[in-house]
Amino acid sequence: FFDYDIRPCRILLLRLKTGVRMLRKQVVASFAAGLMAAYFCAGQSAAPEKFEVASVRINPAGKVSCGDEPRGCARPGAYGGAIYTATNVPLMLLVELAFGVEQDQISGGDKLATDRYDISAKPASGTLSHERLKPMLRSLLEERFGLQTHRENKEVAGYALVLAKTGPKLTADSGVARPFITYPGGLEGAPGTLDTLAAMLASPVGKPVVNKTGLEGNYDLKLRYAPEGDTNTSLPSLFTAIQEQLGLRLESQKVPLEMLVIDRCERVPTEN
Repeated sequence: FFDYDIRPCRILLLRLKTGVRMLRKQVVASFAAGLMAAYFCAGQSAAPEKFEVASVRINPAGKVSCGDEPRGCARPGAYGGAIYTATNVPLMLLVELAFGVEQDQISGGDKLATDRYDISAKPASGTLSHERLKPMLRSLLEERFGLQTHRENKEVAGYALVLAKTGPKLTADSGVARPFITYPGGLEGAPGTLDTLAAMLASPVGKPVVNKTGLEGNYDLKLRYAPEGDTNTSLPSLFTAIQEQLGLRLESQKVPLEMLVIDRCERVPTEN
């Protein structure tokens, strides 16, 4: 046997073990700090975008006659500009725009005032697309009118928007923003998703429509069809037009309908 002092080896081994423990602590601390930073950043990015400045006033004239338009001369504003302007609009219409729902999807609408409002609002930068405007309007209603809501789901008779056998015939987003409008015999707007199209179709078909195409992205939406009861037109019926012009079809089925329930909303907005 060799005769030597093993104490230096023990000391070296002890130092190595200590170094490994310290390294482990540093790695764990760095990993935890990274998780906290990621969580913080995720929370920051999730904050809804808001208007930088906004003026909200009760329209002193109130509802004015506008032919057969039951809501009066409400002008909810166009998209694509740097400023959003709405004139003589009721709260019900603003809620529909902000949450992307139809009037029959709103419960507790009696809590919404019947006054008309004028709005002029501007984001910090950029232009306002339809999708960008919605969370801004929601924040505006919550902050200025104290709007409080919650969601409820129920199944109702409706339609699923699905692909036709011919495949989609959709027009890609051209980059030119146009307001989303529906009128007797047509609808249009851009840029819009097929969720937007489904929501727009709910009014002319008279039932909820759910997008089940599986297609994503934005499109230039446009559809022309024969107005109901019009026999002097060469345009196809609504259901035929959807297949021929868009390569989609409506399938009758039970669909989930998300209801927006109004819990609270003030009549008078807070000061500008």
